[in-house]
Amino acid sequence: QVQLVESGGGLVQAGASLRLSCANSGRTLSSYPMGWFRQAPGKEREFVGAIRRTGGNTDYADSVKGRFTISRDNAKNTVYLQMNSLKPEDTAVYYCAAGLADNPRPPYIYRSSGRYTYWGQGTQVTVSS
Repeated sequence: QVQLVESGGGLVQAGASLRLSCANSGRTLSSYPMGWFRQAPGKEREFVGAIRRTGGNTDYADSVKGRFTISRDNAKNTVYLQMNSLKPEDTAVYYCAAGLADNPRPPYIYRSSGRYTYWGQGTQVTVSS
C-alpha cells in the first residue's frame, strides 16, 4: 500500500548540500501529507519539516528553516528534502513519513510524529566539521 524508501544520504563536509528523496512503490503519494524527521544518536526523533498533500504549504523546524526545503513531485511519487549549508549538528538518520490527513488548522501541517502512519527505513546523513 505505502512503502516508503529514502535515498540520497551520505557523508559530507560542513557547508555542503544533499538532497534526500523519498519514493513510494505503492499508492500515489499525492493522497498523503509528507513529513521528514531525524534522529541523532542518543536523542529522540525530531521533526524536520513537512509538506501538505497539495504541496501548497510547508513547515520547518527552526533549526533548519532557511537551509532545508521540502518539495514533492506527485507525478513521480516522490518527496524531496533539499538540505543546504549543512552543519555537523544535522548528522542523523533521516526518515520520511506519510500521514493520513492534513492538519485542519494553518499551516495545515502536523509536527508530531504520532500523526504520521507510514515510515521509511531511514537514510544516514553525516556532516563532518
